[in-house]
Amino acid sequence: MSFKLTPSPGSTKDRKRIGRGNASGQGRTAGKGHKGYKSRSGTKAKLHFEGGQTPLARRLPKRGMKIFSKSYRHKLNYQTVNLGILSSLKQTKLNSKILFEKGIIKKVDVPVKILANGKFDKKMELSFNMFSKNAIEKIEKSGGKVIFI
Repeated sequence: MSFKLTPSPGSTKDRKRIGRGNASGQGRTAGKGHKGYKSRSGTKAKLHFEGGQTPLARRLPKRGMKIFSKSYRHKLNYQTVNLGILSSLKQTKLNSKILFEKGIIKKVDVPVKILANGKFDKKMELSFNMFSKNAIEKIEKSGGKVIFI
């Protein structure tokens, strides 16, 4: 005994049969209107196209950062290190190579900037690329020395 599943009447819709004569309601122009770009085959309007009106992207002013501009490509990124971390180290002389070996910074090649966050009361000689003003004050106050590379 086999059962055939049939949909209940009215639950499914017949597909639209385009171009099957005027009596079908989709004959002659096949629902595409008269003439024009969109009535032809192989047409696709661009997403930004607004029917000849100036597109929104051209009406709005240019703003913001341009990722491919020269200044962005050559921007220097600094690795920042706080004085609180440096005070926990036992060395008296510090540079980027030592910090790399200790795992405090990730790359030796990228410049390092020392910031003043944390307590610092050791006499150390620090040689790095950049220092914040407060960091210089704290280092010199504790008897340390600042050397710019």
